[in-house]
Formats: sequence, structure tokens, C-alpha cells
Amino acid sequence: MNIFTSRSSANRVIPGFGLSLGFTIFYLALIVLIPLSAIFLKTFTMHWDAFWSAVTSERVMASYRLSFGAALIGAALNVVFGGIVAWVLVRYQFPGKRIVDALVDLPFALPTAVAGITLTSLYSGNGWIGKYLEPLGIKVAFTPLGVVVALTFIGLPFVVRTVQPVLEDAERELEEAAASLGASPWQTFRRVILPGITPALLTGFALAFARATGEYGSVVFIAGNMPMVSEITPLFIITKLEQYDYTGATAIAVVMLVASFILLLAINLLQAWSRKRAGK
Repeated sequence: MNIFTSRSSANRVIPGFGLSLGFTIFYLALIVLIPLSAIFLKTFTMHWDAFWSAVTSERVMASYRLSFGAALIGAALNVVFGGIVAWVLVRYQFPGKRIVDALVDLPFALPTAVAGITLTSLYSGNGWIGKYLEPLGIKVAFTPLGVVVALTFIGLPFVVRTVQPVLEDAERELEEAAASLGASPWQTFRRVILPGITPALLTGFALAFARATGEYGSVVFIAGNMPMVSEITPLFIITKLEQYDYTGATAIAVVMLVASFILLLAINLLQAWSRKRAGK
């Protein structure tokens, strides 16, 4: 019995686990941990007063509000509309479905600078869309609203591709059972479908938010980059680097990094809670 147990335990061990684990840790440290550590080490060369002054100036605080606020709004919009897109792609058949499915990945394939120029040309005062919005008093290009539009654009695939496989694997029998018991379509969605896709929606939200907070290329063109109005934090960091203020740039980068980590941690805890609740 002991020989059988030891053999079965040995068979469960992945061959080369020690070597692959060591390579994984080395690669993670080389690509992620060392660069992040360099940011903190460079920032630690500053005195506390200089650090606090660099990260809390009025112009920097305005960029924080725009970057994180626009990222949250864009991610929230993608949860709603990205969920709808995923639902349509999974549950309906229509002409051109494969083309629409491929277009969802366009923000992944399109260079960010090209995306920014395209959005600017569409939403500027003489653009295809902007020329109809500005007479209504809605100005998109070179405003904070343009930042939200750009961040919504680049974050959509994260939500769609996260929710889509969950909907494909969902058990239709549960929906049919709910309908046979007299549940309305809204009740079926709220009590059967939504609990199952909520973890995926939260994951998509976290991914879209994380992507949006550090976005630069697609935003810098449509934002207008007006200080205190439409200047994002990544652009402010680039400005510091161009002025050879490396410690000031890394100080702002540390604040962005810590804030993003805290928000993503909160979202992951919420996701774990939703999974635990759905499993009850």
C-alpha cells in the first residue's frame, strides 16, 4: 500500500518542476520585479518633502483625477456594453457575425498612436462624428470626454473576451428550468445568468481598468493635453523625463503603481467574494 501511494504521488509530480519553477521565478524577476524595484529605488533617493511636493502639486493632482476617473468610467462602460456585445456574439446568429467578432480585437491589433489619430479625426469639430455632436453642445476631441472615449475603445476587448467563454459554457438548462417555473426574462437574467458571469465581468473590469490607467498613445492625441483640464498622468511622466527630472517622474510613477495595485487588489477581493457567494 505504501509503495502504491508513493508511486502515485510520484506520478502526480510534473517532470522538471524544480527547473521550470526556477526559470519562471527568474523570468518574472527579470521582466517585472527588477524594473519595478528600480522605480522605487530611484524614488527613495528623494527626501520626503521633495517627494510629497512632486506627487501632490495641483497640476499632478488634476492629472490623477483625470487618469483614474476616466479609467474607471471607461471600464464601467465596457462592463455594460462589452457584456452586451459578448451576449450577442454568443447567443445570436446573424450575417457578418465573424466580421463583428474579429472587429472586437481591433484595439489589440491597432497601434495605439493610430487609434488616437483615428479617434481624433472622427470626433474633432470637422470629423465624421464630431461635426454632428458639436452643434448639440457636445465636444469630444481635446476634452476629458475624449479621454473617456479613447479608454473605452482600448478596454472593450478585455471585457468581451473574458465574458464570452463563460457565456459559451453556461448551462442553458438552468435558464430553461427557470422559464418553465414561471420566471420572467429579467428574473432569469438577474438570478440565473448574472451570478454566473459576474466574476468574469469583474475580471474584465479589472483588466480594462489596469490597461486604461497606463494608456498613453491613444489618449495623447485626442486629449488635447491642456494642463489642469485634459492632461493625463502618463503624459506628465513623459514631460518630466523630457526635462531630465527622473526622480520626479519615478515619484509620480510610484504613486500610479501603488494606487493601481490597491484598486486591483480590491477588485480581486470583490471577485473572490462574488465567486464564493455564487458557489453557495
